[in-house]
Amino acid sequence: MAGAVGMPEQETPIFSGNNVRPRLDVYVWDMDETLVLLNSLLKSSYAEAFNGLKDVQKGVEIGRMWENLILQTCDDYFFYEQIENYNKPFLDALAQYDDGSDLSDYDFNKDELGAPQDDANKRKLAYRHRVIAQKYIQGLQNILDQETIKHWDELYDKTDEYTDRWLSSARTFLKECLGEDEDAVSSITSSDTSYNSTNVKHVNVLVTSGSLIPSLVKCLLFRLDSLISHGNVYSSWEVGKIQCFRWIKERFNHPNVRFCVFGDGWEECEAAEIMRWPFVKIDPRPGKLHRFPGLTLTTVSHYFSVVYGRPNNENEDG
Repeated sequence: MAGAVGMPEQETPIFSGNNVRPRLDVYVWDMDETLVLLNSLLKSSYAEAFNGLKDVQKGVEIGRMWENLILQTCDDYFFYEQIENYNKPFLDALAQYDDGSDLSDYDFNKDELGAPQDDANKRKLAYRHRVIAQKYIQGLQNILDQETIKHWDELYDKTDEYTDRWLSSARTFLKECLGEDEDAVSSITSSDTSYNSTNVKHVNVLVTSGSLIPSLVKCLLFRLDSLISHGNVYSSWEVGKIQCFRWIKERFNHPNVRFCVFGDGWEECEAAEIMRWPFVKIDPRPGKLHRFPGLTLTTVSHYFSVVYGRPNNENEDG
């Protein structure tokens, strides 16, 4: 697909130089109330589901602190005040307009960025997207000041404790999906996928209904950036989740590919049904199995097998 909101130009490579094609498992994730909890904290629905066992006001306060930190980080480091009204579905959407110029001395405050309706403004927005991608790779530990990092670390730990380890358990599960330890995953940049010993490749993809830049910042702040690359983050804000899913299917085109969708909402459920992909509905209420902690690869393998059958030599670890 061509055009500003077409799929990324380059098809993702899915196997290396030998003739054996490994299976490729693509895990398609919603963000809010799936990998992270935020709206349910702000609206107190998460705490209320515990019938008095959670301090409702504490949850709301935690949510507000996250909201402030996300917006501050977006505005201070990711051009959000300049490009808030120019959302794109992924960072490479305007890559064809980036001429590769050296931006080390470029003044983003004086280039008079306007609506990206002509090539000049599309190029200016593409420059910003390139810098955002570089900062995502760099990581917030190398961008934020020490005081902000301390506040961020404390807020993450406070939230993880309040939510009974939802955040850290979700991160652990993403690592398990990839079939690799975190250090190995972080080193993979060429194909955004990882192998495990069973010759299966894995990739995590995020499709969020939020706008792109805050979603990338949330990935960084919630410590998901080593497990979901910036090129695998999609915003369905304008285009809808079904369109993002179609791009993902084209991008990871492979005879042995399997997709599985995780989320809490009707839109990703409906899109998964249209694509005929298994859908795991995340339910944050206490006692449910499809939540964090709780969800297991064994459960996900059952969802895979219902749609795709059980591959030869399938093991329950992925």
